[in-house]
Amino acid sequence: MPATEKTVRRSLLVASAVLLSTALTAPAALAAPSPATSPPAAPPAHTPVVGGERLGKPGTQVNLAAGVPVLPKELSARSWIVADAETGDVLAAHDAHRPLAPASTLKMLFADTLLPKWPRTTTHRVEPSDLAGVGAGSSMVGVKENETYSVHDLWLGVFLRSGNDAVHVLAAMNGGVDKTVDEMNAHAEELQALDTHAVSPDGYDAPGQVSSAYDLTLIARSGLQKKDFREYCSTVRAQFPGETKKNKKGKRVRESFEIQNTNRLLSGDYDVPVYQGIAGVKNGNTTHAGATFTGVAERDGKVLLVTVMNPKKKESNEVYKETARLFDWGFAAAGKVEPVGELVPPKSVADATAAPGPSASPGQAGGTGTGAQPVASAHTGGGADGMGVALGITGGVLVLLAGGAFLVNRRWPLPDLVRRRPRP
Repeated sequence: MPATEKTVRRSLLVASAVLLSTALTAPAALAAPSPATSPPAAPPAHTPVVGGERLGKPGTQVNLAAGVPVLPKELSARSWIVADAETGDVLAAHDAHRPLAPASTLKMLFADTLLPKWPRTTTHRVEPSDLAGVGAGSSMVGVKENETYSVHDLWLGVFLRSGNDAVHVLAAMNGGVDKTVDEMNAHAEELQALDTHAVSPDGYDAPGQVSSAYDLTLIARSGLQKKDFREYCSTVRAQFPGETKKNKKGKRVRESFEIQNTNRLLSGDYDVPVYQGIAGVKNGNTTHAGATFTGVAERDGKVLLVTVMNPKKKESNEVYKETARLFDWGFAAAGKVEPVGELVPPKSVADATAAPGPSASPGQAGGTGTGAQPVASAHTGGGADGMGVALGITGGVLVLLAGGAFLVNRRWPLPDLVRRRPRP
């Protein structure tokens, strides 16, 4: 008999003997408990709410006290959140984990997932198949078949014009829509954005595609760790390559045209002024989702993130107006109001905090992964007009200590903000 079989049989014999001995020596009540005396089944384990229990409760969550300003009265959004981008404190929220259609704010997850994949100078000639599957009525930047674009051009199209055509070209470069969506969902799980499920890479309405105000805020915070992300989301206007045509002299030329950011707090509109200290990040609007927006702004050394989803009021630019009111409240309440929750760090960062010893960096673009190295403010090369604000955030979230272990600020700070540049 082989040695393995002998070992298995010996183990079975020992186990049988132990069970038999226990049955013979145990009291009758223990050997054969009646149904009436059997202990009840254990209740299912409680699943903690990401960011804190208060954030899982319905309705508005805020700790009002002496000296804390009251929340704005004119808030109609189905879900919203105000958070300190540096400490991670959630100052107030309303149905923060409510699953809702995200519209083009989901492009923040798309960008955070794919931005590190190519240098901005990489070029790509657009094939007709690259633009297959772009939804009817999609927002477009004007990508043309058989024309060549740089990755920098395409990302400007994604952030400024919310171009689904640019998204699909980048997804094609990444191996296709299905592969890209799988990577986006994996990245959302890494960020602990567990309310989020992507079906399309561009946020176009699709069954089962949801996110939440809490998750979009987490995603924006992660994206803002990346230098390129900060540049694109704070750019007001830029030049985008046009179509190659013959001029009057018969020579083939390719001119460019101006595109402007559709984030009205950044670019302004007839009924919405540019918000002081705004630095992006992304807006969205579809029939199913309504208007959605996540913004980041700085004032007096405080950096806040605000997400507003689907205001019930359908007035022009309502999502920006409610966001501005929440920013105003947050800046007035910062340092006075007791938080109701927190923005959690990504899983890898949280695990590195829990387990002492050397740990790998999450590998955010623009960081070294070996220490908290400040990066320069976002530049505006390539014809981009980077008005608004650029966030100069530390490239790495891990700090190497003298003892050899990594220490992570449990709330994943975003330090070294570059102040608002004057508008020309």
